[in-house]
Formats: sequence, C-alpha cells, structure tokens
Amino acid sequence: MVRLRLLMQHPSVVLMAAVCALAIVTLAVWGPIWVWACVPLGILAQYLNEYNLHRYVFHLKPPTQQWAFDLLYRAHYGHHDFPTNHKLFFVPVWVALPMLGFNFFALWGLLALFGAAQAFWIALAIVPVGGVATFLGYEWFHMSAHLNVPKGPFARHVTKLHNQHHFRDFSKWFHVSPGGEIIDRALGTAISREALKDQQRIEFIRTLGMRPDDKRLRAARSRFADKYGLSADEIARAAVA
Repeated sequence: MVRLRLLMQHPSVVLMAAVCALAIVTLAVWGPIWVWACVPLGILAQYLNEYNLHRYVFHLKPPTQQWAFDLLYRAHYGHHDFPTNHKLFFVPVWVALPMLGFNFFALWGLLALFGAAQAFWIALAIVPVGGVATFLGYEWFHMSAHLNVPKGPFARHVTKLHNQHHFRDFSKWFHVSPGGEIIDRALGTAISREALKDQQRIEFIRTLGMRPDDKRLRAARSRFADKYGLSADEIARAAVA
C-alpha cells in the first residue's frame, strides 16, 4: 500500500495510467482482435527506450548554462543527488507525456506512410498499451528499488543491480525493469560482481562525477529545495559528500 500510495501521488504516473487504461478500453471495444498481437512489440520498444533515455539523455554531460542544468537536475541528476527523496523517484510529466506523444504519432505516421493497414490501431497497441504499461512497470520497480519494503525475487534482483548503478559505478546498469539487464550486457554497460570487487567506487558517485560543491549543483538544490522538501541540513551535507 505504501508503494501504491506513492505512485498515485505523482502526476505523470496517474496521467500515463489513465492513457494506458483508455487505450486498452478503446482497443478492446473498437480495435481489430489481431492487433493485440502487436502489444509485445511495445514492451520491447519501451525496454530499449528506457535504456536509451537513461544512458544518453539523463546521463548527459552537465550543461554549463544553469537553466539547462536545472532541467537535467530535475529529470535525473537530482535523483542521484538525493536517492531517497520520494518526489524525485519518478519521471517528470514534461518528459513522460511528450515522449508518449512523439512515439505514438511518429509510429502512426511512419506506418501510414508505408501503407500499413490499420496503422492507427497498430500504433495504439504498441505505444499507449504495450509501451506505457511497461513504463508503469518500470516506475513500480524503480520506486521499489529505493524503498525499504518487502520485495519478491524480481524486485530484489532489480534493487541489487540498481544500487550498483547508484552507489558503485553510475556508468553501468542503466536498465531498471526486470530482464532489461540483457540490454546492458549486449551494449557493454554490465559489470560482474567480481569486477566490482576489483574496482574502486567512482569518485563523486552521487553527483555523477561533478564536485559536490559545484555552483550549478548548489543553485539547483536551492531552487528545488521547497518543491522537493530538501532541508538545509540535507543540502549542506550534499555539498560535501
């Protein structure tokens, strides 16, 4: 119940769940039956989307301009900076909804361009149904990895690898959803337990390699302190961690 309550407090989770539910109902009532076979393609696509967004966007080199850094800080850097802050667990609305809209309309347009029959229904099955359902699963497992709650075998495995990403080497284990480690292994961002034993923890791990007292970090912490409930003590400790 703790996890469900946390999920329902975040706007992007609620909105994405509503979109997914509406798409499922629409597909069930008006869509052709055969198009349900396309849903697994959305699951696979979202696994790749999760990895690529995390690795190539959320872990971008920190921008020099403060406004751009603040966007990246809210999108992900802040989550590494304060990994137990519940309000920073989830993908922001301004990332989730544009991503959903772009993926859906781009796929619909491409399918229509190449003359695919029932292009709209295929795109609906792949993106708002398969893709968004997988995204919601990601949010659940990612949140669970950061909470001290009873966990099943899948959540425990996710937690173990995700903790290595946060507290040992942020250039490894970009996946979160169960089974996504296959992508890390295929693309060279996996690391074995034995290799971790021989490797020192990356310097400034919680600030993704930035010095904790970097002026951009200080400015972002101050800007978001009230919104995310960051105390003066938390901010002071983060600057010297």
